[in-house]
Amino acid sequence: MDVTHLLKAWSGGDQRALEELTPKVYLELRRMAAKYMRHEKPGNTLQATALVHEVFLQLVNVESVSWQDRAHFFAVSANMMRRILVDRARAKCMAKRGGGALHPNLDDVPEIASGSRSREIVAIDQALDALARIDARKAKVVELRFFGGLSVEETAEVLKISPQSVMRDWKMARAWLMAEITH
Repeated sequence: MDVTHLLKAWSGGDQRALEELTPKVYLELRRMAAKYMRHEKPGNTLQATALVHEVFLQLVNVESVSWQDRAHFFAVSANMMRRILVDRARAKCMAKRGGGALHPNLDDVPEIASGSRSREIVAIDQALDALARIDARKAKVVELRFFGGLSVEETAEVLKISPQSVMRDWKMARAWLMAEITH
C-alpha cells in the first residue's frame, strides 16, 4: 500500500496502517533531518536521528489529523522540525544572552543551525511568521526548504506548484526576510 493510502487509513484509526507506514516515512524523515543537520558541529546534542524521533513522537500523538496525501504529511513534518529547532535555539539564546547584529544567510542553513548562531534562527523564525501574514505561500517555501531541507523539486511537489514558482518565491522571500531581520 502506498503512503497516501496508509496515511488515510491511519487517520481513520487503523493502527496497523501506522505500523506499516512507519518504516516507509521514517527513512524520508531521516533524510530530511540529515540534509538539514549534515554540517552540524561534531558533538552537537541534537542529531538527525533524534530530530526525527522527536518529530515522529509528535506526529503519532497528533489527534484528528485528516492526512490528505504524502506531500501533506511531509509539509507537517517540516513544520514540526522547524518548531523543534526554533524552540532549541530559543532555549540556547535564553541561556546566553548576547549582543551584536544579526546577518544570517538563508543559503547557509547548517551554519545558522549551529549552537553559536541560535539567535539568528530565532530571528528567521520571527521574520518568517511575519512573512506568513503577508504571503503564506512564500513563507511555506522557506519553511519547507530551510527547516524541512526539501529540494526545489520536492517543495514544488508538496505545494503543487512549478519548480520555477518555488525558485521565484524562494528568491523573493529570502530578500524580504533579510530586510526584515536586519532592520
